[in-house]
Amino acid sequence: MIRRFLYTHCIMALFVAPVLGAEHSIVGLTANDTRIEALAVDGPSVSSPTVLLIGGLAGKDDGTDVVARQISDFERIPQTQRRFRLLAIPLANPEAHALQFPPTGVAYREYAEAHVLWRWIAIQAPDLVVIAGASDAGLAGALSGNPVGFVGKIPARHIDASSDLLKSLPSDIPLSEAHREIDRRSSRTPRELADELTKVYGNDFSQATYIPAMALIGKLRLGLTAEVARLLEPYLNGSQDSFARPSQGGMAGHMVFAELAQRTGDKRAVALVRRIADTGFTADGAMREFMPLHGGWSDSVFMDIPILAKAGALTGERKYFDMAARHFWYMQNIVRRPDGVYRHQASTDAAWSRGNGFPALGLAMTLSDFPKDHAEYNRLLAEFQRHMKALAPLQQENGMWREVLDYPGAYPEYSGTAMIAIAMLHGIRQGWLERETYQPLIDRAWHAILVRTSSDGRVFDIAESTGTRGLNFNDYVRRAAILGRDDRGGAFALLFATEMANLK
Repeated sequence: MIRRFLYTHCIMALFVAPVLGAEHSIVGLTANDTRIEALAVDGPSVSSPTVLLIGGLAGKDDGTDVVARQISDFERIPQTQRRFRLLAIPLANPEAHALQFPPTGVAYREYAEAHVLWRWIAIQAPDLVVIAGASDAGLAGALSGNPVGFVGKIPARHIDASSDLLKSLPSDIPLSEAHREIDRRSSRTPRELADELTKVYGNDFSQATYIPAMALIGKLRLGLTAEVARLLEPYLNGSQDSFARPSQGGMAGHMVFAELAQRTGDKRAVALVRRIADTGFTADGAMREFMPLHGGWSDSVFMDIPILAKAGALTGERKYFDMAARHFWYMQNIVRRPDGVYRHQASTDAAWSRGNGFPALGLAMTLSDFPKDHAEYNRLLAEFQRHMKALAPLQQENGMWREVLDYPGAYPEYSGTAMIAIAMLHGIRQGWLERETYQPLIDRAWHAILVRTSSDGRVFDIAESTGTRGLNFNDYVRRAAILGRDDRGGAFALLFATEMANLK
């Protein structure tokens, strides 16, 4: 891994001379894990239009050097005299792979460079893109003619690398369709986003698993109790078996029954929660060594432990808290790394984004129901605080946590970001975390989720499921990144919105 890091860093240094003073960031990774880098220089104000210069779409060429020089020249202009904010990618395709826009294939596993550029540009939402070099691979036409990343169209032009790019720009640069859409998304309140998401998510519970259950919990927080109760009724009255196919996801799916029971006192819902929690005990009532469906994944801290704590809260029986603590420590031995973050499974040390979101949110939910006088409470709280402390410095400037948290260039992942931020916000409100340290991280994450969520429920870069054992590091880095409607992403965004709105 260190060898690959040094190789890619040296390749970039050979291609592009550093531009001092400009803000550097990593756009993403090529197919061979070379970093694609961007530079940014502030405009006169935050409301200034944004121009993006791109060079090297066909590999290192004249456009690469021209773009690097142009951003250096732009830096020398006093900030108050600049007409716009400037972004630049001097070497957009360092390995000179074939590109096609809009990109096809599975992001970021196939045609990685095209997906990286397309989606990064969508979220940056510049007002004008100028591409320098012999070829633009059709990018200018694709940006101008398509809603980039479901955000909006962006005016773009392809010019010869010999041109003075900055002097060729028009005196007036109007806001792009994409820029206006990002501004609109950013202006939504948490309640407004939650209301938009409920039109798409949480409308079906034909399978009692955790993904639709999380959306339904969001709806309960919005006061839609009668609507949720109607969806749960077939399981409550016994006409459908809520655990017909035992699985981790099915166990966590019963969290919605616990939430309903806490609101309505429905004893049928309590019985379903108890049924799941009782899988942690033998026929004679003894605690098992671990919950039987854990699978060896860090998911188990979310899938198995909170439902035990809910059973304890609903019934008053301490044995459920005892089993929750026992299983937590069992899982720690498998999936917690020495640095405080979690590997997803024992086959690799990859700190997968959602593989950390699960234990972050799972332990936050567990502690919320755990008795403070229980012998294990303080130890569990210390582990939660340790995990949050380890996650905090891994958040990127854009507010996101990466698909593999500590691997520079891995793509910013939506679901893990939402889950980690919910856990932190819950921690602040419960008095477990310092507001001055964690609130800025939550605020950045909230803005990042807002701009990556459309009003019709399409979300940005959700990692596909990893229901396979034995994955290696590259399998995690290259998880397919979903762009569009996604039940998992929508559910956790809805929970995040309701948490931000402080809805109970």
